[in-house]
Amino acid sequence: MTRRSAEIRWRVIAFLVLPIFGVMVNLRIREGSKLPTSGPFILSPNHYSEIDPIVMGVVVWKLRRTPRFLAKASLFRVPALGWLMRFTGQIPVERDASAQLGQPLQAAKLLTDRNQGVIVYPEGTLTKDSDLWPMRGKSGAVRMALEQNIPLYPAAHWGTQHWMGRYAKKIRFFPRTTIDAVVGEPFDLSEYQGKTLTRELLQEATDKLMQEIARLAGSLRGETPPAILHDGTGPKETR
Repeated sequence: MTRRSAEIRWRVIAFLVLPIFGVMVNLRIREGSKLPTSGPFILSPNHYSEIDPIVMGVVVWKLRRTPRFLAKASLFRVPALGWLMRFTGQIPVERDASAQLGQPLQAAKLLTDRNQGVIVYPEGTLTKDSDLWPMRGKSGAVRMALEQNIPLYPAAHWGTQHWMGRYAKKIRFFPRTTIDAVVGEPFDLSEYQGKTLTRELLQEATDKLMQEIARLAGSLRGETPPAILHDGTGPKETR
């Protein structure tokens, strides 16, 4: 898919989706939030609702870039859904254990080759923290950024839980939900560049990334995030 055709397709989607989104959501993107006008980037936000991707997709679109996600390759084989995934230029990744090691590198090379951006949730799933703070993340986003020297942007949003709660299956249509979002400055990975990407190094960098995402979330919430983030173990907690 060429960049021009992708933009045309996303303009069609935006024309159909944004008016409906705007009726239900008052999205407030903090001043100063920005993404590079061209070239590859990785955006890593917090994750606490199944509808987060729509919110962050709109944020990226309003910041004048085309939103894309890493998606399970199996979804591309589902009739209709697979067509939609390909139509919107989503990036397939295999989730089986034998393929996982090379996936970040393959995805990162694809981004650099196509000069595209992608939204990657470092937590990999909805947070298990009962207060909806980010939890400890996985290293895929950091690894992609380091292997291909792609700028990595931490981000956060707050209010989405009032539109669709964590683990909920239905969205709230009325009243209109206010959601705040912010994109931070590019995450500084300079101290890790040029070093062997060991598991320990990647996790250390990822822990720092998650703390920055938590800090951004705290700035939207008007609260101080926990000094130690949830480790992601244990059963999911309801809210």
